[in-house]
Amino acid sequence: MSRVNIVVLAAGQGKRMQSPLPKVLHPLAGRPLIGHVLETARALAPQRICVVYGHGGNALPEALRESDLVFVRQEPQLGTGHALAQALPLLDAAGATLVLYGDVPLIEPGTLRQMIDGARDELVILTTEVDDPDGYGRVLRDRQGRIRAIVEEKDATAAQRRLREINTGIMVLPTRRLKGWLARIRNRNAQGEYYLTDVVALALRDRVRVATVTAHGPWEALGVNSKLQLAQAERAWQQRHAQRLLDQGVMLADPMRLDVRGELACGADVTIDVNCVFEGRVRLGDGVVIGANCVLRDAEIGAGTRVEPFTLMEDAKVGERCRIGPYARLRPGNRIGEEVHIGNFVEVKASEIGARSKANHLAYIGDTTIGRDVNVGAGTITCNYDGANKHRTVIEDDVHIGSDVQLVAPVTVARGATIGAGTTVWKDTPPGGLVINAKTQEHRAGWKRPIKKKVTGDP
Repeated sequence: MSRVNIVVLAAGQGKRMQSPLPKVLHPLAGRPLIGHVLETARALAPQRICVVYGHGGNALPEALRESDLVFVRQEPQLGTGHALAQALPLLDAAGATLVLYGDVPLIEPGTLRQMIDGARDELVILTTEVDDPDGYGRVLRDRQGRIRAIVEEKDATAAQRRLREINTGIMVLPTRRLKGWLARIRNRNAQGEYYLTDVVALALRDRVRVATVTAHGPWEALGVNSKLQLAQAERAWQQRHAQRLLDQGVMLADPMRLDVRGELACGADVTIDVNCVFEGRVRLGDGVVIGANCVLRDAEIGAGTRVEPFTLMEDAKVGERCRIGPYARLRPGNRIGEEVHIGNFVEVKASEIGARSKANHLAYIGDTTIGRDVNVGAGTITCNYDGANKHRTVIEDDVHIGSDVQLVAPVTVARGATIGAGTTVWKDTPPGGLVINAKTQEHRAGWKRPIKKKVTGDP
């Protein structure tokens, strides 16, 4: 592949987004629009990546702060040709320059490699055909099919607007010719801007060959100028990702109802039900089953584990052959061993739970270390917060905790102990035996329940 500079144009205001946030920082699949573009750019191993920014002041460079990027500000914003001219002094003149857009996030590296590999001393532009070309510049060809010009929609005639082949704006240009071409662009158009697409006519005038590469699909050229288009791009990205998962052997109950907002790695025979959201980095081992309506964020799930519906999990490592949920919440910092059961309406935070331990329903486990083969009864809570500081609870192996127990941290329940139902444990227990609080129970014969007093006006 030829030596290449990459310039990402990202200075636009995006008025239709109706937001003070720079358009390219709006999220798609869990990262900014421009983040997808930069990931693709890096896959090409360029000499340099230059980002042209403008609207929003320094919000864009402050948000990215990545050492391999060079930023240049376009002020005022006078069009794409003017934007590229700002970056020109930073480019290596020996190679080609690839122009990308911060609001066109779905372009594939393979498509761009095809453009770069085909570029010698010619100009290569990426085109595609769409059913609705509204808003895009049209590609004009002669009878032999050769590129004659590109006309922006606002400057196009009625006949030209009916053309379905559009210019995506993505192009590869010989860098050594850029200075001369950009200096010759004029702003005599409906927008009063310096269009980069005008270099096509200049290249032809200079007898430079203009080649085209066709995108694999219209989705590659989807630009984002509004919240509607952002939603459309989100669905297109998710559908592509779902297709890749299916190709890898993942069973998706409905590929249209899946959201991956980060990285999802799956082993063999993974099954994912509908309406699941995966954020950050999520790894699912062989045979994992994810029930409907789950949200997993920065989680690692061991082989053979079932995550039942409506489970929320964040920053958790879950062992093999576990059963989590339904309606369970794993807050950050949990490390769960093998064959553990975390049942419905159980909340676990910053805790370690050993193999084969169970908390099957209605419990809160916070800042706790639980050993192996422990049973946590319904209604049990660890009282880990004293109003100012968090304290740790330790439950050793083979402990049985009855229902409605309060463990007041810091406290240790020693190996083999049994905690009776309704007990409050506020000091360390010895190993084995039964721990209960002294209780009395009375029966009052003939006792009458209070009767509600009638109030004037009651029916």
